[in-house]
Amino acid sequence: MTSTDPAALPLTRPCPDAPPPEHLRLREEAPISRVTLPSGMTVWALTRHEDIRAMLADPRFSSDRNHPGFPAPTHEAIPVSLSLLGMDPPAHGPARRAVMGEFTLKRISALGPRIQQIVDERLDALQAGPRPADLVQTLSLPVPSLVTCELLGVPYADHDFFQTRSATLLSRSVAVQRIQQALGELLSYLDRLISAKEHDPTDDLLGRQIRKQQEQGGVDHEALVSLAFLLLVAGHETTANMISLSVLALTERPEDLAVIRQDPSRTPDAVEELLRWFTIAELGTSRVAREDVEIGGALIRAGEGVLGLSNTANRDPEAFTDPEAFDIDRGGRHHLAFGYGPHQCLGQNLARLELRIVIDTLFRRIPDLRCAVPVDELPFKNDSDIYGLHELPVTW
Repeated sequence: MTSTDPAALPLTRPCPDAPPPEHLRLREEAPISRVTLPSGMTVWALTRHEDIRAMLADPRFSSDRNHPGFPAPTHEAIPVSLSLLGMDPPAHGPARRAVMGEFTLKRISALGPRIQQIVDERLDALQAGPRPADLVQTLSLPVPSLVTCELLGVPYADHDFFQTRSATLLSRSVAVQRIQQALGELLSYLDRLISAKEHDPTDDLLGRQIRKQQEQGGVDHEALVSLAFLLLVAGHETTANMISLSVLALTERPEDLAVIRQDPSRTPDAVEELLRWFTIAELGTSRVAREDVEIGGALIRAGEGVLGLSNTANRDPEAFTDPEAFDIDRGGRHHLAFGYGPHQCLGQNLARLELRIVIDTLFRRIPDLRCAVPVDELPFKNDSDIYGLHELPVTW
């Protein structure tokens, strides 16, 4: 079923753990339909799990964010330098394979002791500080920021610089000029960083990429800057927001929390459910058709944008039994929180490991942690492309 009259599509969630009702209504009444975004752009909206997976696996849909038809949710699209996120075949495959070895399960698992040390150090500081404390600033942001900085070889002393600019880039409420300025400043910073590593390759992800390219005959400086940009921004923003939301969700569900504390082997399944439940990067599954494509009975023309509403798809009863129930034993790893297909999130193994270590360690050390204000007073990120919390006051 499709709609010929594009409906306005709101992007604000009515509550932290539910998609906008308009999105759910689309899935039930017009699962593949034309919608108008707050930016004024009209695109296709896909709402079913099966249809979004089919779209993400189909090479006839492009990830090129510079294409004029690519969905721009809240303002005109800002041209960005080419990175893995915006590459299409044939360039995407070799570029992704060049860095995939850094994110294998074996390699990421080896980071476990260092991540555990970082979490313990941050919790030492949290427990030694005043109460209530803002968990976002004391734990949620520092942990993935430190991990990402060490992985990439970015000085953690500069974390305020890249965190503030990353937040600006993801904001839906700031002026385009500010976003362009933040983008330029961050790319200039990374340009200088990559240049320094080209002269003296360090033993980190970026340094290893540089040495590998040097051995092959030459360094693609622009591509390395783009790669650093993607990994730096995505590496801390997504996980930081998932930490905050996960802690809030578990403190609001003491029975589930008790189960995890008693048996930490159940934490990985709980992490999968938290990822499905919040789906914080809902619009990350956007594409534009490279040619005419029929999907789910609808004909999408070449050049038309497609918005995959993965939050709604992750509540699809055709894909998940009783999807509106929060079930830490579900173990549904086929959710779309990390996307699907050739562009599925490179850092998903790292994100899962960080979330597991944070959850297990935090509630082992501070079992009576609780939110210090009513949930309806918390500042949720309805103004950001990555959902989360601006602050999370906690006490114990």
